[in-house]
Amino acid sequence: RIKDRNNKRGPYGWQAPKHPNDILTTMRISHLLFSLGAFAPMTSTVHSFQVRLAGNLRSNALQRQLASVSTRLASSLGNEGEFDYDLVVIGGGSGGVRASRISSSHGAKVALLETRLSHGMAPQYSAIGGTCVNVGCVPKKLMVFASRYPGEIKEMEGYGWKGATPGQFDWKTFLENKNAEITRLNNVYNNFVLKNAGVEVIEATGSLSGPNSISVHHTSTGETSTITAKNILIAVGGWPFKPSIPGIEHAITSNEIFYLEEQPKRLVVVGGGFIALEFASIMDGLGSDVTLMYRKDLFLRGFDMDMREHLKEEMENNSKIDLRFNTDPKEIVKKDDGTLVVIDQDGNEVECDAVLYATGRKGKIDGLNLESVGVKTEASFIPVDEYS
Repeated sequence: RIKDRNNKRGPYGWQAPKHPNDILTTMRISHLLFSLGAFAPMTSTVHSFQVRLAGNLRSNALQRQLASVSTRLASSLGNEGEFDYDLVVIGGGSGGVRASRISSSHGAKVALLETRLSHGMAPQYSAIGGTCVNVGCVPKKLMVFASRYPGEIKEMEGYGWKGATPGQFDWKTFLENKNAEITRLNNVYNNFVLKNAGVEVIEATGSLSGPNSISVHHTSTGETSTITAKNILIAVGGWPFKPSIPGIEHAITSNEIFYLEEQPKRLVVVGGGFIALEFASIMDGLGSDVTLMYRKDLFLRGFDMDMREHLKEEMENNSKIDLRFNTDPKEIVKKDDGTLVVIDQDGNEVECDAVLYATGRKGKIDGLNLESVGVKTEASFIPVDEYS
């Protein structure tokens, strides 16, 4: 459970997942291999694999799959002195951490590059552990737990509890306790999960400078060095997407929402996926006035229709969220007092304190210099083959 500065339980009793592996996760790891004999007999081949992690990773099929990959890597070793490392992983999220740790356990000399080892610093926000740990499922769950208390207190009288009131939510107290928990997890990943497995963790951003070389841009010093590796793994994950409209620079995403100094009392959420719905519901539960704008006639496109309609009814009956379908923002205007105005396609205006865009994610391949070594991309993603 989250503890406050005095090592006591936080005021809302938040409980984080015991370990990142306890969360059902889908990892998609793109392997960029430029030399012979590691995972496949071809050079400059992009590979990937998808793995579903559940519980403590007891799945026999998963263990066989990871063991197969790591055994191939281990069997390809033996070029001591030719390269600095057997494997360099660019990206310290769920995929990169797992792949580097397992490879190291099979005897490979592994280095992992991650831009930040501590969360919260703009413009990266994320850090070691990836989106889930820093600006994803873990802090979001803490926000969900916090947002539920008013509803639970409201139900207490029916169970015989008299006089209970929600009180007042303190955004700063929540952020302080949330940040302490994410910092703890950063340290767990860096000092226990990776270093104990023999992985060298480098706080830096990597880009390709040749078939077997990586330019390492060190975060703390700003200096650049070069390392070589027999195998290079791209595991950089994704990044929130914002459309190009006038005033979009005033909007935030699921990165910044976890670090706002003040709780927005009026919030416009743009999007119709589960991230948009989660944050709309969370902020409504925490007391903000929320308007949800979605450009189609019903959110959660691609999900079961009965579930979509039921969720719409529940949000209409059990929240104060202003649902606006067939609404597409065309401009965001910032006023002199710092507040914002969202103008839709019909000229309707909504005043607010913050605008959160949850309109999808794209691959975070900018700056990797993939084109310099002939790696093909489709939009912002690296296409993979049947091995995936």
